[in-house]
Formats: sequence, C-alpha cells, structure tokens
Amino acid sequence: MPVRVLVVDDSNFFQHRLKDIINEHPDLKVIGIASNGREAVEKAAELKPDIITMDFEMPVMDGVTAIKLIMANRKVPILMFSSLTYEGAKVTLDALAAGALDFIPKDFAEVSRSSESLKKKLHERLLTLAGTSARQPFAQPDRPAENKPAVSPSTIRTSSAASPVLGARHQSLVDDTKSSGQDTYRLKKQPKLLVIGASTGGPVALAEVLVTLPANFPLPIVLVQHMPENFTKAFAERLNKQCNINVREAVDGDQLQPGLALLAPGGKQLMLDKRNGGSVRVLPDDERVNYKPSLDITFGSAANIYGDKVLGVVLTGMGSDGCNGARLLKEAGSALWSQDEASCVIYGMPMAVARAGLTDKVLSLKDIGPRLVREVM
Repeated sequence: MPVRVLVVDDSNFFQHRLKDIINEHPDLKVIGIASNGREAVEKAAELKPDIITMDFEMPVMDGVTAIKLIMANRKVPILMFSSLTYEGAKVTLDALAAGALDFIPKDFAEVSRSSESLKKKLHERLLTLAGTSARQPFAQPDRPAENKPAVSPSTIRTSSAASPVLGARHQSLVDDTKSSGQDTYRLKKQPKLLVIGASTGGPVALAEVLVTLPANFPLPIVLVQHMPENFTKAFAERLNKQCNINVREAVDGDQLQPGLALLAPGGKQLMLDKRNGGSVRVLPDDERVNYKPSLDITFGSAANIYGDKVLGVVLTGMGSDGCNGARLLKEAGSALWSQDEASCVIYGMPMAVARAGLTDKVLSLKDIGPRLVREVM
C-alpha cells in the first residue's frame, strides 16, 4: 500500500508539479491538496495522511500555525518546504520546533524542470519520514542572553537510557547496570573538547541537549548540523536565546572557550587548529564531500589535534556521516556517545557508529545533556 501524502501549498503551479513528482514513485500517492493552512488542518483531520508536505507562507493561515494545530489533533510526519534565506531559515526553525520533522529547499527552478535530483531527494525524504513516529513539539522559552545562570550538576537528574536493538554487545552499552540498578559507565579520561553532530531531527535534538548545560559548563563545544548556507546563523541565534551557554555561528579563527558552542556554518567545513590555545578553521566547500558541513571532517580534525581528549556525540540523522571520523576518534583514544533508536527522528548516523562498534555509550536524547553535566563537571 503506497504512502498517502497531503500536499499543502498556495501556488496552483506548485500543487500540481509536486503532485506529479510525488506520484511518479510507485510507493507514494497524493491523496489531497490544500491551498492554505486552514484547509491543511481540515484535510489532515479528514484524510488522515501518512505524511504532509507543508509550505511556509500562505494566505488565511501560515504553515507554522497549521503545523501546531495539526499536531495538537493527530501526530503526523510533516516535511516543510523552506526558502533558502535568513528569514526563511527562522520560519523553518519555528516549524521544526512546532513539530515538523524535516525541511527541503523550495526551489522554483528545480520544481519547474522536475529535476532528477529533486525527485530523488523528495521521494527519499517522504518515504523515510513516513516510516517514523511524529514527535511532540519542543517548546523551549527564550532565555535572556544577559541572564545565563550557572547550574549545579547536583540539580540535574538522569534516567536510564532506552535500548536500540543491536545485539548483546551493544545492549550492554545501554544497560550496563549491576544488580543494584546503578549505571556503572564513566568517562575514562576527562575531555578537553565536546563535539556534537546531527542531521535530520538535529535542530530540535541539539536544542534539547544544549538547554540543559549550565553557563559554567567547563568544555568548549563544536556543533555540526547538516544545514544549508544562511540557515546556520539563524539557528545559532535561536540556540543562544534558549541556552545558558553561549552559542554562535563559527567564524574562521574563532578561539575555543569553555561554555561557548561554535556551530559549523552551512555550506562550509569546520576543522580544529592548535593556534591560540585551540581555535577553529572554517574552510570553503569541497565538491568531493557530500555533507557541508561534514561530521566526519570535524571528528577527524578533532582526533588529529586533541587525540584522546575529545568526547564525540552522534545524534539523530539520515545516512552515516560521522562514522569514519568516529573511527579516528576511537583510534586516538577518545570517547564517543550516540543517541538511541527510540528517541531518534531518523536512526541513521547513530546506528552507523553503534553497529561499527565505535560507541562507548548509547543514551536516550533526554539523558544526554544531564549525563554531560554529570560526567564533566
């Protein structure tokens, strides 16, 4: 039975082009079209689609408001079409916080000529996301930047991690408890750098981890999120408003500092540098690399510069970016954690490192932030 898709867009041209493109795949079928957010809410309730494609700017009701109302009535995976502008990025991040699972650029030229790359990308996203569980919206109130209090690790409690099905060896990474029920895992060495990477589902996952960290968090942090150019600046600004730590988009030459998270810019690569007590290099795109930024490149660079003094964390995401870099981290003696299947939007990147035997600890998303505080403070 094909995946049933509801298309939401105010453009008659886009409606029909998307319908044609989606229906080309034998496992996808458009069952309805809505021209504005209000229609989307009504048709989502009436038709009960498996997945929805959602435009961001529409008359009567915008896409973000529609997502909130749809998710309040029935959880359904939503793929957002986004403008590749700074303002479009802010709207897209609002949509992801409201409950949308992922986004795809709204490129008029690509849709007009029905490009093969768009078809492949759209078909893959729809089929992958339709097989996932829609999640609760992440509503984190903005925190004034000038009021970023320190938090004692004793005030943050952890819970046991959920387990992915990866066999007895990997199960032990999740449930390494003795008869007392106490989690016995501890970092063998205190890291000097925290590197966190994510893809699909990452904007919400990163926010959920970072908001738990206190302003006096003792490690510098590097973030790698698969995102287009123009999106990462808006994402860093959003995180900075939500978090106790400081967050900003990385600029070439930025110095690493405790309690500061530097986000790799979209469309570029981020590497570590020994200069100035530890800094970052932001390098131009290399067409030979699929992901821009790439977690493999940042992990590999961190292993080269910091050796066994890195803690790497792999969060939700499609594909296997980070796996090769994680192997370099492990060979250097550093530690690696990964998100569990149950709390991932897409269990791709974390699954790759777990199945390769590279992860030291598998954790539920809700436990990663508190565990970081417990381990390094």
